[in-house]
Amino acid sequence: MITFLIRAMIFVVSAALGLIVADLILPGFHIDWTDWWGFVLAVVIFAVIQSVLAPWVFRLTRRHAAPLLGGIGIISTFIAILIVVLIPNAGVGISEPLAWILAPVIVWIITALATWLLPMLFLKREVAQRRAD
Repeated sequence: MITFLIRAMIFVVSAALGLIVADLILPGFHIDWTDWWGFVLAVVIFAVIQSVLAPWVFRLTRRHAAPLLGGIGIISTFIAILIVVLIPNAGVGISEPLAWILAPVIVWIITALATWLLPMLFLKREVAQRRAD
């Protein structure tokens, strides 16, 4: 149970990192920092949508467009960003066409790296604690 919670938190943190990096380096992608609850809402909604969409997009792509299987992460990231941008109080906006193309790529890369690297930090400690107990 603890491992599940740690993995869920890692996924939420990776989503937050992806959105923050996109905000920092991508003109036209902006987070409204005056309402930090909006950002928290955006991160939680993004993480939930991304975790639900990824398997669904995988099944849909496998059945109807197998050559696109490699882009499943980017496709589901794009859809999750689109939904978060459409929610009025989520605090995330995209104002330039290039940002619509680059934001999913940037967020996908950062979340992929974070979900790969963060477990090494957090779960390694848990394994060491279990061994010590």
